[in-house]
Amino acid sequence: MPDERPARPSDIARAALEAARAASAARPQPTRRRVAGPRRRWTGPGPGADDPQPLGKLVDSLVSHQDWTARTKVGAVFGRWDTLVGPDIAAHCRPESLNEGELLVVAESTAWATQLRLLAPSILGRLRAGVGGDVVTKLRVVGPTAPSWKKGPRTVRGRGPRDTYG
Repeated sequence: MPDERPARPSDIARAALEAARAASAARPQPTRRRVAGPRRRWTGPGPGADDPQPLGKLVDSLVSHQDWTARTKVGAVFGRWDTLVGPDIAAHCRPESLNEGELLVVAESTAWATQLRLLAPSILGRLRAGVGGDVVTKLRVVGPTAPSWKKGPRTVRGRGPRDTYG
């Protein structure tokens, strides 16, 4: 007498899967038709001029094609000042202007101006390494400026508003 056990759900699912596979294998496979048109030409193993390009590569080619390399190096001095000189120095001074290779740096105090004058060779070395040797050739450091007592377009020579103090 065979042992009559109820069918388990996994047995039923396995039998249904085998029946679906058998039905799929018996069906004829559709043939693929080739679409008429020009044959596709591949550009080769590397990207071609008409392939999508990374944005950085496009910007670099535009800068070199338009001969903007000197301007981008000058912009890099001002834009990357914190990373070029370090966060300690950048917290106490800022670049003001760059004319004919001379970078004007304004310090927040006279003590920092003196310190930056002593560090000028190492700062120039960092700038040469980070941006290029021909961009910044000389470093001029100035301290903070005193407030002006001049008010308006006309002034009188002399001590100014403090001349009545004694």
